[in-house]
Formats: sequence, structure tokens, C-alpha cells
Amino acid sequence: MMVKVRIGTPEDVDGMMALSLAACAENGLTDPNPIKLLEQIWPSLHQDKGIVGAIGPVGGKLEAAILLRTEPLWYSDKLSLVERAVFVDPEYRNAKGGRAARLIEFAKTASESLDMPLVIGILSSQRAASKVKLYERHFGPPSGAYWLWHGKTGEWANAAE
Repeated sequence: MMVKVRIGTPEDVDGMMALSLAACAENGLTDPNPIKLLEQIWPSLHQDKGIVGAIGPVGGKLEAAILLRTEPLWYSDKLSLVERAVFVDPEYRNAKGGRAARLIEFAKTASESLDMPLVIGILSSQRAASKVKLYERHFGPPSGAYWLWHGKTGEWANAAE
């Protein structure tokens, strides 16, 4: 089966919200605000200052997605393509097709098509080493790193249970 990334549409809002909440439960540093998530997702599904790469049926359950926004970095007026999230539903992580790799390639293509630098990274306390290896295969050496003090991603979700 060939896994294809398509451009997300407004019909994907429920699937994107479900994936986003799952991503926050696994990798979020603090509890998510669904309204803030929607404020990033909805315009991107309309290709308004962003784009969504989606794997799965239009309007159905998404297997994986990437949320990209166009915005200036804090010190510049020039736009960059900034990744907000890359997430593969746990049900599909071991399935054939390389969903995470396909989403990364989607982001690289979008960056080149828009002629904007892509800012993409990993902020996760779970399986970080394997994620770094994946990104290094696609992007080469990293251009920095993140550290967390007094917190761990996904910890808020465990405390809420």
C-alpha cells in the first residue's frame, strides 16, 4: 500500500482535532486548550497562513498529519514555514508506508515550493532518540536542541488520570 500525503481540507477538522489532542496527551508539556488548537488548525485547513499535510480519508479518521504555519520568527519580518506538530496515530506507527517520513517530505516540499525556510523540531520526552535519528536521515545534523527543566512532555496527561 502506497501511503500518500494530501493537503488537508476543512472537512478534516474533526480528524485534526482528534490527532492534535492525542499528540498533546503524548507530547504536550502542559494541558491543551482546544480553542487554541483550533485557531491554528482551522486557518491552515483553508491554506490561510498555513497548510496541513494529512494521511487518511477526507473528513474521516486521520492516520497522521503535519501542521505547518507561515509566520515571521520573533526577530524578523521575513516569513518562515514553522512546524507546529507532526503526529502519527499510534495504531499506524509500525504499519508499512513510513508515515512520519512522508510527512517530513511533505514539509520539505512545501518549504521549497513556498521558498521559505522550514523550522521543524522535536520536543518530546518519549522516544526522542529514535525521532532524532529519523530527522537526521531527512535533514542532516540538527541546528540546536531543546532542554526541559521542571517538566516532562506528556506528564500532565498522566497526572490528570
